Amino acid sequence: MSSDANTGTAPDGTALTELEFTVFGFISKPPEEVYEAVADPAALSSYFTTAGAEGRVEAGATVQWDFADFPGAFPVEVLDAVPHERIVIRWAGDPAATVDARGTEVAFVFVAVDEGRRTEVRITERAWRPTSAGAAGAFGNCMGWTGMLAAMKAWLEHGINLREGFYR
Repeated sequence: MSSDANTGTAPDGTALTELEFTVFGFISKPPEEVYEAVADPAALSSYFTTAGAEGRVEAGATVQWDFADFPGAFPVEVLDAVPHERIVIRWAGDPAATVDARGTEVAFVFVAVDEGRRTEVRITERAWRPTSAGAAGAFGNCMGWTGMLAAMKAWLEHGINLREGFYR
């Protein structure tokens, strides 16, 4: 979502109350495999969570994601999980940067394309304050989710772990 930095308004003239972004990409695997690459902690640990993941992503669960580049496990609350279609999570953020003290909400949407041979993956993160701190958090996470999509594609399609050694 863009805004006029001088007025704090969205392009349609309404007040800007939060920042959100969406990144997307296509992976040449069916939605079932792509969904599992996020839901299964062993799969997620193979290409994304550089220090491991614990717990299967299922609605109502709280799982742990750990990254070598941001040491310390992050609790991830799973708000919704519909196999092969979507996953919605919430994870903590800096209260100065997020509109919700509980953190930001991230939605993964998996859409079958090319008769189910490929999957469009869309990742949307929302609930960032329209402030400098919120923009910095959103931009940083936008980079992270874009990296995740690239790493997921390389791992699922070619067995290559792009993140290995990338942050250390």
